[in-house]
Amino acid sequence: MRVLGIETSCDETGVAIFDDQEGLLVDLLFSQIEIHKAYGGVVPELASRDHIRKALPMIKQALEESKTTIHDIDAIAYTAGPGLVGALLVGASIAKSLAYAWHIPAIGIHHMEGHLLAPMLSPDRPEYPFVALLVSGGHTQMLSCEGLGQYELLGESLDDAAGEAFDKVAKMLGLGYPGGPEVAELAKSGIAGIYQFPRPMTDRPGLDFSFSGLKTFTMNTLADIDAPTEQEKANIALAFQTAVADTIRIKCKRALDKTVHSSLVIAGGVSANLALRAALEKLSADQGCRLYYPEFKLCTDNGAMIAYAGLQRLKLGHDEDLSISVMPRWPITQLSG
Repeated sequence: MRVLGIETSCDETGVAIFDDQEGLLVDLLFSQIEIHKAYGGVVPELASRDHIRKALPMIKQALEESKTTIHDIDAIAYTAGPGLVGALLVGASIAKSLAYAWHIPAIGIHHMEGHLLAPMLSPDRPEYPFVALLVSGGHTQMLSCEGLGQYELLGESLDDAAGEAFDKVAKMLGLGYPGGPEVAELAKSGIAGIYQFPRPMTDRPGLDFSFSGLKTFTMNTLADIDAPTEQEKANIALAFQTAVADTIRIKCKRALDKTVHSSLVIAGGVSANLALRAALEKLSADQGCRLYYPEFKLCTDNGAMIAYAGLQRLKLGHDEDLSISVMPRWPITQLSG
């Protein structure tokens, strides 16, 4: 079976084709960073318009590069939510229209389930059950995963997601957008131990996250310095990044202890952060558990994860009518296997 995947949930247009025998045939991605950089964040209307411009030419390119005809495609998977409503509607409209024209199913995919399954595209892939940490610009969630669609929410961010906090701290430090890579790069020049940042909500039981206070702590630290130098900014960036990574590490340990699972999956845009990976690799070594994460190129939004998730849903017999409906807010726990 061969599935075309379309990702248009936010500011990246992703198109991919996945075959259950041959694997990932093609994976195309167009990032809108340059469009939104001037505004310091994603402008929803601009994102939607650019998806309209890019999606169809990218689908044509994907078919040509993979030497796939429309008769080879068994289903079209698209991101149905969560995400920006206008951007989601672009992908859904294209997917339903092509499905109607090609007489094949269209399958709406949960964006975060796509991220959760992205490590399955690697040769060394996790097996159920496992603990999953989904950490991105819009989400920070801890899940116990027993199987496809069998997800128990263990904890989530009560305010800013980790990626959102990175973006806001980057703005405080005068860095560009997106903030995560910018803060990580600046942190490389930082000196450890100069500042001691808190580890939010680790002094109480539970698996929920809160990064808003850490963001405020960063702002107050900067405010106490008259005209901070680049070195002082680097020291603050390092202290912030270390606090985020350490907080997540502590929560992941609690989740592993609670579930008694022996595998930890980390996915989403922030999973590309090397400091976070190092913290969780140490945790996995200390706990004697297996750690899995996607290839770097599959950490951010992409069509490959949507195509793969679509194939898994297709194998379960999932199908839907041709009405166009998206869910900007969609709890992952509402999914079923």
